[in-house]
Amino acid sequence: MKTISRDDLARRLESRERPILVEALPEKYFRQWHLPNAVNINHDQVKERAPALLPNKQAEIVVYCASATCQNSEMVANQLSAQGYANVAVYKGGKAEWEAAQLPVATA
Repeated sequence: MKTISRDDLARRLESRERPILVEALPEKYFRQWHLPNAVNINHDQVKERAPALLPNKQAEIVVYCASATCQNSEMVANQLSAQGYANVAVYKGGKAEWEAAQLPVATA
């Protein structure tokens, strides 16, 4: 699975063609805070939620979860790829690394 670093992701989010962010954690964690403009798809909801939230299978998608040790992002990214999404990457540092860098966050 392709990965993206925090610095690369932050840069991409400032560009005109931003990737779609997918938080791969349960909704209660997403509601506490998430990366700006992210959508929430937990690993057990990909088949049900991806078609509506991610209609363009060619779009650049970056999946993240809690931290480098969290496996949810890998699970969701693999499921998306299996469903035909062509441009999926994982941000392994996740919320922990993003917050430690004091980058912008959003709340639901």
